[in-house]
Order: sequence, then C-alpha cells, then structure tokens
Amino acid sequence: MTARAKKLLSYLLKLGILVLAFWFIYHRILKNDDNLHKFSVLVSHITYSRVLITMVFVILLMIVNWTLEALKWWHLTRRLSPMSIWKSIESVFCGLTWAVFTPNRLGEYGGRVMFLPVRKRIHGVFAMAVGSFGQNVITNVLGAGAIVWFFYTFIHPQWWIMLGITVIALVFMAIMLTFYFNIKWMVSLLNRIKFLKKFHRFFDIMGKYKFNELLSIMWFCLGRFFVFTFQYYLIIHLLIPEIPFLTMGLLMFVFFFVQSAIPSLDVLDIGVRALTAGKLFSYVTDQSIAVVVAISLIYIINLIIPAILGSVFVLKLKFFDRTA
Repeated sequence: MTARAKKLLSYLLKLGILVLAFWFIYHRILKNDDNLHKFSVLVSHITYSRVLITMVFVILLMIVNWTLEALKWWHLTRRLSPMSIWKSIESVFCGLTWAVFTPNRLGEYGGRVMFLPVRKRIHGVFAMAVGSFGQNVITNVLGAGAIVWFFYTFIHPQWWIMLGITVIALVFMAIMLTFYFNIKWMVSLLNRIKFLKKFHRFFDIMGKYKFNELLSIMWFCLGRFFVFTFQYYLIIHLLIPEIPFLTMGLLMFVFFFVQSAIPSLDVLDIGVRALTAGKLFSYVTDQSIAVVVAISLIYIINLIIPAILGSVFVLKLKFFDRTA
C-alpha cells in the first residue's frame, strides 16, 4: 500500500469514527423524546445564578489550565532559548489556534515553536514532546488505575480476569513512569533505529532533561490534569448533582484515558468525546443529554475559546525571522 493510500485510509477511518459518533448522539440521544423530557425536567430546577457562578469558575479554571501549560512550556524552553512567561503564554494560545485544524493537534507544535528563533524551532518540537509525554504519562497512569476500579465496580469479571487486569495495569503504570523519568532510555532506542539516526541531535535534546526538571514538568502536568477534571466536575455536578464526587472523578479519569487513545481531528472531536463520555456515564445516570451538554461546554471553553484568542497572536508570528 502506498503512503498516499495509507494516508487516505487513515482519514477515512477517522471520518467513519466521527460519523458514527454524531449518528449515535443524534439518533440515540438527541432524537429520543424520553431523553429530551428528562433533560428539560432536570434543567428546570437550575437557577440562572447557579449557572452563571459555575460558568465563571469554569472559565477561570480554563485560564489556570493554560497558564500552567504556558509555565510548563516556559520551563521546557529554558534549555533552548529563554523566553518571558508572557511570550510563553502567547505561543501556547497560538498553538491552540493551529491545533484545532490539524489531526491529533499536530499543528500545536508548529504554532508554539514559531515563537522560537529559527535555528531552535526543530529543537523546540522535541522539547515540547517531553511535555506532551509527561501529560500522557499522567493521563495513562491515573487512567489505568481508574480502569481497574471501573471493571471492579461496574463490569464484575471473574476473579482471575480481574487479577489479570490489575497486574497489566500496574505493569503498564510502572513502564510509563520508568520511561518518563529515564527518558534517555527512549532516546537511546530511537537513535538505534537506522532511518532516524540522522535526527539524533534533536532526540538528544529530550535526553538532556534531568530528573529534577522532569519532576517539575510532571507537577505542571498533574496540576493541569486535576484542573480540567474539576472543570468537568463543576458542570456535571450542576446538571447531575446525584453522582458522587469520587465516582465522577474516576469516570473522568477513564474518559481521559480512552480519549487519549482515539485519533481525531480537534475541530470535529466533540462528537467522539460525547460518544465516549455518554457510554461511560450510562453506568451511573440515564441523563445522557446532560453528559453531552457538559462535554460540549468544556470542549468549547477549553479549546475553541482559547483557539479564537490565540488567533490574535498568530498575527505576531515572524515566519522568516533569521534570528539565531
């Protein structure tokens, strides 16, 4: 199969996932009169002041979320080309503008590194990869633990299957943490791949981060993870207050874990997110429309609004700046 055919197949698969997600939402949720009635009864008891206060807090947490990401990016770039914290914030929001139109948010890399000197931009991609890896480690480690809880609480498999799931989850968590804090091992493996050897000087950038630096980056990642988890809690609790805090949080951990494994195009990602969350929360509530509304609101607040704000910073980019 040619590279072009593979790329076409990849896009068709992603399109199929999106179409299926939107079909499911429309026919199983939005077109269901019973769901609509339940949702209308639910929201009729929510006061305007509660909605306003909740949304203000969620938007403030969005600012905290991306400020933490900007501080993480500022920390990562200190080895390459030190920048001010404000410039780091600009680059993060600019990256979000690029991200919503590219598969798996790859444009976010391009948008951010354009704020670095030309000769440091490729290095910046690999520095950003360290931060992304740290965020994925947090998502996967906490998600794997939550999946064990999910199977034990809702699926109730036989004891030996449950034991197997637990062991696999623990091994997976240990591998993720070990590779992150020993990122030089991963760099060494990449450098052994023949066709990647010519990029070794860029991979080596990743291996230069020391344990203390990686730990600091991890704290930023952990902070972001709990910030956007709390955002979901606030909106879902507003709409479906009967779900216990711990249950809701652990379900969100599973949701983030599953979501991180699904390839998608950010600008159309809302359908896939709603489908995934709707299926998970069906174990604790029949308010499927409320779940879709919550997921959609967080998506708009955390990604679409920052992407719009970031469009202002795109105008400041110097594509052909030759500064060293």
